[in-house]
Amino acid sequence: MSQVNGVMMQYFHWYIPPDGTLWTEVTTIAKDLAKVGITALWLPPAYKGSGGGYDVGYGVYDLFDLGEFEQKGSTRTKYGTKQEYLQAIKATQKAGLQVYADVVLNHRNGGDEMEKVQAVPVAWDNRNHELGGYREIEVYTKYTFPGRGDKYSSFKWNAKHFDSINHNAYDWNDHNIYRIHDKNFETDVDPRHGNYDFLMACDLDMRSQEVRDELRDWAKWYFETTGIDGIRIDAVKHISFLFFNGWLDYVRELPTTDRNMFAVGEYWSDDIEALHRYITNTEGRMSLFDVPLHYNFHRASKSGEHYDLRQIFDNTLVQQQPSLAVTFVENHDSQPLQALESPVEPWFKPLAYALILLRRAGYPCIFYGDYFGAQYKDKGRDGQEYEIWLNDHHWIIDKLLYVRKNYAYGEQYDYFDDANLIGWTRLGDAEHPQAIAVVLSNGWGGSKWMEVGKPNTTFYDITEHIPDQVTTNEYGWGEFSCKGGSMSIWVSK
Repeated sequence: MSQVNGVMMQYFHWYIPPDGTLWTEVTTIAKDLAKVGITALWLPPAYKGSGGGYDVGYGVYDLFDLGEFEQKGSTRTKYGTKQEYLQAIKATQKAGLQVYADVVLNHRNGGDEMEKVQAVPVAWDNRNHELGGYREIEVYTKYTFPGRGDKYSSFKWNAKHFDSINHNAYDWNDHNIYRIHDKNFETDVDPRHGNYDFLMACDLDMRSQEVRDELRDWAKWYFETTGIDGIRIDAVKHISFLFFNGWLDYVRELPTTDRNMFAVGEYWSDDIEALHRYITNTEGRMSLFDVPLHYNFHRASKSGEHYDLRQIFDNTLVQQQPSLAVTFVENHDSQPLQALESPVEPWFKPLAYALILLRRAGYPCIFYGDYFGAQYKDKGRDGQEYEIWLNDHHWIIDKLLYVRKNYAYGEQYDYFDDANLIGWTRLGDAEHPQAIAVVLSNGWGGSKWMEVGKPNTTFYDITEHIPDQVTTNEYGWGEFSCKGGSMSIWVSK
């Protein structure tokens, strides 16, 4: 975490308009975000993707093009130019926030020229099963970067730098995964589908010394150029963990970085044991997003009063390895109509944010779409177009941030003793002596007697859901309530 009670914000969603204004928006709003209690911004991939000015950034084409060169039909990226990006970073840091960059190292997309290679198709559901023998295919694996040339790097990618691809220019209806001749999938990756090395496009061969050297050279250039404070790493379960062990050690030894530089990996799995294995294999070098907690939120929001709130933290990273857990409610992949669609219903989001913002464990991340709201259209898995509206929750999130910043300190007492009504208290510390009591319900509401350690003290509901006040008894206990399908945050006067 950037500091005690730090809060990260993911400052984008998948459908941000491709008008090139996000970096200037960040520059303008950074001070306001700092005032409400945000301490770090996770910004989207800043380099040129295969979709040029329309690419979200995960279809990465050129890591060295931060919106500087005319490539893929555009000079700027979806979010703006290199100059605007660097200005946004400086403005954010000047406002007192850290900046985390989104790092996509798994693949390349949108090659400039084709090559003929020998490759063998493998099954999507079992990458160890070959579907016939080797054959010649034609693939876009030559990356020559004609717009950038040799500036910043003279390295040119070709087929020997990849181990697998999923296209064949001889037949664009051929959607097989192909493993290139004399290449093997990396084995220190997620074991799903027999081997989950391949995700998309042209998959980097992390066994190649040339590839590893180029990714180190890029990291040195990128950190020197941008001055970022930390990184979010995309799709880590598809990449050799041994590669990351060496790469992160190298990055943290650079003169321009901190030895304790923050790093969080996206290991998208609902299996808590998979997250534990990855943390063990990487020896705690990076935090991980608490995907199991997100799915608990998703299921709770769908199940209503039939979900047992006492189990909301069961089998989650924040429960079992809190120091390495980045907690979140929603993100760009889980939002409606996206690849990992698993939205948290609007009624439950205030409760979910209370659960990640007002408790002692975890490093919480707020989603842009939840804070500002969003409206967009796209096709669903059934091929039909849908219009989506994401609710603006910034009013209640600002309340929670205020409480986190000023009150949520010290001992925590849990009252997870009812399936539909749970609560906890924070007793404060020497610098923040006031206490809070939190109550939330997915049923009809109700009240709980809870200890706050403040005898004969008056509390009020900062969410304004309940107008009445509560006064504790001589032992520091009070009866705190909330309405049905809602929450109340009680703070001492």
